[in-house]
Amino acid sequence: MIAQRINMKNKEWIQKILAHETAQAVPFNFSFSPLAQNKVEKHYGGSPIEEVLDFPIRMKGMKTIKPLYASPAVFGPYAKDEFGVQWTTSYIDRGSPVGPCIHEPDLYGYTFPDPSDEYRFEDLSQWCDGNRDNFTIIWIGDLWERATFMRGMEHILLDIAMHPQFVKDMLRGITDYILASMDILFSRFEFDGIALSDDYGTQHGLMMSPEMWREYIKPYLSEIYVKGKTNGRTIFHHTCGDVSLIISDMIELGLDILHPVQPEAMDPIALKKEFGKALTLCGGVPTQKLLPYGTPDEVRAEVKKLKTHMGAGGGYILEPGITLQADIPIENMVAMIDEARRL
Repeated sequence: MIAQRINMKNKEWIQKILAHETAQAVPFNFSFSPLAQNKVEKHYGGSPIEEVLDFPIRMKGMKTIKPLYASPAVFGPYAKDEFGVQWTTSYIDRGSPVGPCIHEPDLYGYTFPDPSDEYRFEDLSQWCDGNRDNFTIIWIGDLWERATFMRGMEHILLDIAMHPQFVKDMLRGITDYILASMDILFSRFEFDGIALSDDYGTQHGLMMSPEMWREYIKPYLSEIYVKGKTNGRTIFHHTCGDVSLIISDMIELGLDILHPVQPEAMDPIALKKEFGKALTLCGGVPTQKLLPYGTPDEVRAEVKKLKTHMGAGGGYILEPGITLQADIPIENMVAMIDEARRL
């Protein structure tokens, strides 16, 4: 019996989990790179995969002039986004930011994009209406991560030491763009949560000290969370790596769902014990070794373990530690998906 066949709608299922109530089944969520999604859709014989597998969570972003996965066949070897950042394009992943748009620690002459550009909101009304029975989350952008794209990682980290006010001014501008986008979303569309994509961690810890994070990022993050919470939305935050030293801060600000809980960087079961009553954890399935190199039986065993130890008492959504890539054997993807959907 598959997990979603329970006597409630998908939206109610997730709401129950967020309330830290034990449900009949642990919910799941999966994201795929384009090539990986093609493999999975071919196996299950249908498209889109979220409909075929009946994902309880449905996620969508506002439109961008450079899509997350920009095809070289359409854009050529490079593509620029709304902020003026140049990216490589790729058939297998999202590409890399290789052309910062701010070359000196000064915002003079730079104009942030217009958050009210109408193309950004195309198809959102139809999408929201079509997913009323599911738990709907809209991606609202990135904050610190956006600053690293605009200035370059090395430069922005040096700027913190040498030009701290410039960094704060840049984060202020990005925050204002996000807040204005949220105002439009909240006034025009019905949906359940907002998602911010903002990486703070490396495999072995934060990319800056907790004190520095609290000075430079936390105040702006607070404004975003507060606006979401006061408008009745769930807060979903994607941040890769080991962010264990600031999870309490994020909970304090109002975080509801922490994603993707990479087990190679943080112990999901330890996080469940420490934060499980205050936070919903989303992730946990290893993607660096188990999924690409393990056996289907090993994958099924890991999924079972996570459902047992993480799923008790709600507050857990099963998902891989990062977007599934095409190097994962289809047998392992199917083993993970089918075991996740099993009661």
